[in-house]
Amino acid sequence: MVKRSRIVAFILLLLLVGSLLGTTTKNILSNLKLGLDLQGGFEVLYEVKPAKKGQKIDKDTLAATAQALDKRINVLGVSEPNIQIEGNNRIRVQLAGVNDQNKAREILSTQANLSFRDANDRLMMDGTDLAQNGAKQTFDENGKPSVSLKLKSADKFRKVTQEIVNMTPNNFLVIWLDFEKGKDSFKNEAIKKNPKYLSAPTVKQVFNQDTVSIVGNFTVKEAQTLAQLLNAGALPVQLKEVYSTSVGAKFGEQALNDTIFAGIVGVAIIYLFMLLYYRFPGFIAILSLSIYIYLILLVFDWMNGVLTLPGIAAIILGVGMAVDANIITYERIKEELKVGKSVKSAFQAGEKNAFTSILDSNLTTILTAAVLFAYGTSSVKGFATMLIVSILMSFLTAVYGSRLLLGLWVHSGFLNKKKSWFGVRADRIHSLDKNIDTLDLPTRFDKIDFMKNRNKFFILSGTLLGIGLIVLLVFRLNLAIDFSSGTRVEVLSKSPLSVQQLQTAFTKQNLKTDDIVISGNKKDIGVARLKGVLTKNEIADLKANFKKEFGNEPNVSTVSPTIGKELAKNAIKAILIASVGIIIYVTIRFELSMAIAAIASLLHDAFFMVAFFSITRLEVDLTFIAAVLTIVGYSINDTIVTFDRMRENMHKKKRLKTFQDIMDVVNVSIRQTLTRSLNTVFTVLITVVALLIFGSEAIRNFSIALLVGLVVGVYSSIFIAASLWVVLKGKELKKKGVIRTVKEKKRYSDQPQV
Repeated sequence: MVKRSRIVAFILLLLLVGSLLGTTTKNILSNLKLGLDLQGGFEVLYEVKPAKKGQKIDKDTLAATAQALDKRINVLGVSEPNIQIEGNNRIRVQLAGVNDQNKAREILSTQANLSFRDANDRLMMDGTDLAQNGAKQTFDENGKPSVSLKLKSADKFRKVTQEIVNMTPNNFLVIWLDFEKGKDSFKNEAIKKNPKYLSAPTVKQVFNQDTVSIVGNFTVKEAQTLAQLLNAGALPVQLKEVYSTSVGAKFGEQALNDTIFAGIVGVAIIYLFMLLYYRFPGFIAILSLSIYIYLILLVFDWMNGVLTLPGIAAIILGVGMAVDANIITYERIKEELKVGKSVKSAFQAGEKNAFTSILDSNLTTILTAAVLFAYGTSSVKGFATMLIVSILMSFLTAVYGSRLLLGLWVHSGFLNKKKSWFGVRADRIHSLDKNIDTLDLPTRFDKIDFMKNRNKFFILSGTLLGIGLIVLLVFRLNLAIDFSSGTRVEVLSKSPLSVQQLQTAFTKQNLKTDDIVISGNKKDIGVARLKGVLTKNEIADLKANFKKEFGNEPNVSTVSPTIGKELAKNAIKAILIASVGIIIYVTIRFELSMAIAAIASLLHDAFFMVAFFSITRLEVDLTFIAAVLTIVGYSINDTIVTFDRMRENMHKKKRLKTFQDIMDVVNVSIRQTLTRSLNTVFTVLITVVALLIFGSEAIRNFSIALLVGLVVGVYSSIFIAASLWVVLKGKELKKKGVIRTVKEKKRYSDQPQV
C-alpha cells in the first residue's frame, strides 16, 4: 500500500526548500565579501620595529599600531579592512577593492610627524596639538594648494606666536614634517633636499586663533595626501614590508568569472553522472547537493567570511567530495538489494553500514584542513576554512538530508517493486531464501588477483620514486617567490604578449628579470620573477607604467628571504603534523598496521606530486602545499573505505590463520569497493578538470597538483596501501601465529596465543 502522505510531504518539503533558495540566494550572494584576488586590492605583511632606542614591541604596542593603521585606512574609504596581529612583531593588512593601491600603500606606511619649532630648533607644538580630523586641503589667497590646520587650543597658539614675536629678529616659526618613509613621492624640492622642512613664515603679530595655514608649493594631490596623513596621526613604530601581494581589478574580475563558469560546468557534469548511474537516488543526490551549495554560502555569510579564489575552488572541490558520501551509501543499498532484501530493509541496512566509512573519511579530511588553517597564510587559510565548512555541510546534507528525502519515498511504499530505480538489474538480484550475504556477492573484478602482483606494483612505485628522487636532487623544485623570496609580476594585456616585449618593458623600469613565462588562451598573460624585493615606490612606478602600456594594472607580489624560509618551514611542519594525526586516528579506529600502510601510501602520493612538479618545472607556491595537504586528507578516503570493508571481512573470518587468508580478505575487499572508489574519485576529478580547463590561470598549478594527486591517490589506495598491509600482517602472522584486529584482541585477550 502506497502512503501518499509521504510523497506529499516530500513535494511540500521540496517546494519549501526551493522557495527558500529562490528568495534568499540572491541576497546571500550580494552580501558575500570578495577577497582581494576576486575584486582587486592588496595585502601587506609588516614587521614592526622600534621607532626609537629602548622601545619594546609588546602586545600593547602592536594593538596601538593596528589601531593607527585602521585610522589611516578609514581615510581611504575602504569598507571592512582586515588587520591581523601575527606573532610577536607582525601585522597583516588586507584591503580588497582599493581603487588606488599606490595611494593606499603610501598612506599606510608613511610617517608624517608635524612639528612647529622656533629658530633655535626648540619644539613649540607638534601633531598632538591638532584637533581630530583638523587637517584639510585648501587654497591660499593666491589660489595655490595649501593645508589648513585646526588646533585644539587657540590660547596655546597665541602663547607660541607671542614667544616667536619676542625673538626678533629671528622671529621665524619653522614648520617641519618628518617623513621617515615615502618622501620621494613628493615633488616638493625643499622636502627632497631636507625631508624635515616645510616652511618658515615670519611671525610679526600675535595670533589668537585656532587655525593655521601651511603653504609649501604643493600640488593639489600632495596637499590632500598630507592632510590625510596628519589626520591619521603618527605611527608609534617603524614598519618594514616583508611580504606583499597586489591584484589588479581586471585580474580579479576575470578570475571570478572563469572560476564560477568552471564550477557550473563541473557541477552540471556531476549531476548528469549521478542521475544516469544511480537513477532515482541520483536525483535525490542532486537535490541534497544543491542544498549543500546553498548552505555553504549561507554559513560563510553568517561567519562574515571573505570569499577568495582558492575558497571558490574549495566549494567546487567540496561538491565532488560531497558526492562521495552519496555514492558510498547508494552502493551499499544496491548490495543489500542484490541479496534479495526489500527496498525498505536495503535502505536501512545501506545507510547504517555506510555511516562508519563516511564518518572516518570526513574526519581525516577535516584533520588536514585544520592543519592547513593553522599553518597556512592568507588565501590558504581561506581555502582551509571553506574546505572545513564544505566537509561539515556535505556530511549534514549527504548523510541526513539525502536520508530524509530518499526515506520519504522508501517509507511511502512507492518504490517497493521498483528496484530498477536504484540502478539494480533484475538478473543480478538473488533470492532472499538463499541466505547470501553482501560480502559474498560476485563482482565484475572477481577474476583479478590484486595481491598476486603486489611485488610488481612495489617495484613500479619504487622505480618511479627513485627516478623522481634523482630528478628532484638534480633539478630541484621551481620554487615560487613564496619560498625563495623576491618579486613576482603578473601582467594581463589587451593583446597577445611576447617574452621580448615584456623584457623590454622591464628594462625601461631598470629592472632585471630572472625569467618570463607567457600563458593564457590568448597568450595575454605574462609572469616575470625578479631576484630583489621591489620598494613601495618601485612598485608604484611599475604599476602606473605597465597600466599605460598594457591596459591593466599588473599583479605584484614581494616576499622577503625571512618570510620565504618561514613559509617553507611551516609547509613541512604542516605535512608532518597531518601525517602524525592520521596515524593516531587510523590506529584508534582500525589498527597500527593499517595506519602505517595508510601513511606510507599518503607519503607516496605527496612525493609523486613533488617529483611531477620538479620534472615539469611548474612553480611550487603556497597553493601547491594546500593541494598536497588536500590530497593527504582526501586520498585516504578510498583507503579507509577499503580498510573498512577489510575489517568487516576479517570479522566474518573471525581469525586470520594463514597468509592466504590475509590475501583473500584484501582481494575480496578491493573487489567489493573498487566501483565506489573509482566513482568517488571520478566525481572529484570532474570538478578538478573543469577547474583546470575553464578556471582562472591563477589557480592553474593548484588544479594540476590536485589532478596528479587524485590519480596517484586512487592507484596507491588500491595497489600500495592494501598491499603494504598484507606484508605487515604477514610478518605479524609469522611472529604471533594468529592475526587479530583491535576488537578481536580484546575478545581473545584471555585466550592463549597460537
